[in-house]
Amino acid sequence: MAAVEPTAALTAGSTISRRKQAGHFLRHYLEMCAPMCIGFAIGDLIYFWAAARFGYSKPFTELPELSVAVVTVTMTAPMVAWMLFRGMPRRETVEMAAVMPILATALLMFGWLAVVERRELALLEHGLMMPAMLVPMLVRRDLYTGRSGHTNRRRQERG
Repeated sequence: MAAVEPTAALTAGSTISRRKQAGHFLRHYLEMCAPMCIGFAIGDLIYFWAAARFGYSKPFTELPELSVAVVTVTMTAPMVAWMLFRGMPRRETVEMAAVMPILATALLMFGWLAVVERRELALLEHGLMMPAMLVPMLVRRDLYTGRSGHTNRRRQERG
């Protein structure tokens, strides 16, 4: 009889405790937030340095539209790279990545309509990106809680 690998997908009859599901969800969330934070920290440093070279001392307030685009890219790209590295399904990775430009577009529209001040857009985006990620995570909660049987391909390849 063949040995069952610990990383094998869940069978239809197996269950995961709510505590483990919550832990799995939280781990996924934090694993996506970490590269986003690193991305925007490094991205902001580079952006502020480059903007200063062109005479902009406060690019978030002086260049709000460009700032939103920069924040979107510097937060999304590292998260997507990490998700793909971890072996997350491509469709769900694309869905998660889509949240960022959707949020950016909504913020830009609110800025252009004067619902929020344009100079606040980049800071709002920084603050709203991670909570916005919860939307696709809750839509696909079976994946992010571990109930779908998704296993980490990288771990399987090493094992």
